[in-house]
Amino acid sequence: MRDKGESEQDVLEQLSVYRARDTSYDRVLSAMCTHPHPIAVRAHEMFMETNLGDAGLFRGAHELEHEAIAMLGGMLGDPGVSGYITTGGTESNIQAIRAARNSAISDDPNIVVSESAHFSFDKIADLLRVDVRKAELDEEFRVDPACVEAQIDDNTVALVGIAGTTEFGQIDPIRELSDMAVERRIFLHVDAAFGAFVIPFLDKPYDFDFRLPGVSSMTADPHKMGLCTIPAGGLLFRDPSHLQELRTHTPYLTIDTQYSLSGTRSGGVTAAAYAVMRHMGLEGYRNTVKYCMKMTGRLVDRVREFGVEPLIDPVMNVVVLDVGDTAKVRTKMAQKGWYTSITRSPLALRLVIMPHLSEKRLEEFLDDLELVCREL
Repeated sequence: MRDKGESEQDVLEQLSVYRARDTSYDRVLSAMCTHPHPIAVRAHEMFMETNLGDAGLFRGAHELEHEAIAMLGGMLGDPGVSGYITTGGTESNIQAIRAARNSAISDDPNIVVSESAHFSFDKIADLLRVDVRKAELDEEFRVDPACVEAQIDDNTVALVGIAGTTEFGQIDPIRELSDMAVERRIFLHVDAAFGAFVIPFLDKPYDFDFRLPGVSSMTADPHKMGLCTIPAGGLLFRDPSHLQELRTHTPYLTIDTQYSLSGTRSGGVTAAAYAVMRHMGLEGYRNTVKYCMKMTGRLVDRVREFGVEPLIDPVMNVVVLDVGDTAKVRTKMAQKGWYTSITRSPLALRLVIMPHLSEKRLEEFLDDLELVCREL
């Protein structure tokens, strides 16, 4: 830091140089985040300096958090849920498993997740000292319930189902996991970080949320298909006693208890989540998902024309393609300015069709992909 500060104009010009180095979303088919809705940006700015870590000072922001959680819960089958706005899926998953661990009785706790679970569960294994057991997938890349059941023992404190897997966009058989959880009286967490704002608006109905009796908690990220500013996640509990397992005494604040993993929390993202959900409504999200699924269908139809097949028919706006030499195709597409990603096993090209992708850009991408695939 310099002794004498620089002018606002100079600093902003420097920032513009750095911002220009960031990737524009319009050529990104790898990310599950997108441009925030303008109303989310305005709401974030209005509440930017509020701190939900000391909620007694910012009662308006605190009330907005309760409203946002109720809207998330209503969308997912239970408007009476407890929870809070997190920094995203990783924090939500950590806190859900922490609550499950703390509410159980085990000196050697374990949880059972699918092999396709998000890498946040590897962090959970390290942070919470919980044994994370990974169950195999079926031929459709969903977790196999029989493999889950085989992993359960007396020290299993939670099962985890994924509703919208990061790699394949698949939905685990949550109903079967719910039945298992009810029968064995085990906590069931559903990671719907991506799927929460997609699955309710698909043409085909899926059982995945609090309408199932065994679902104890859910992760739902407004900053993905919810079109909120970053970082905005949601952690929801059916039973408020599970939220109580996360309490920490905070005697020197205006509140005497915190439940969040982070201490200081900006009310900006909470206000943004509230604003965009109020503004969009279910109809708005339904239209957004319809657009993304239309584009997804177009992508699948087009790649089949030049001999490329998806590993599975897309369930949501995630497409996984068998392009042969995946690494080479991805490299050549990157040279053409396209950002794609890969799956771990099997290795394949992974594409996420988000609202920022225009029809024109999609056709340009497909033209380049066809050219690259024909060259190999």
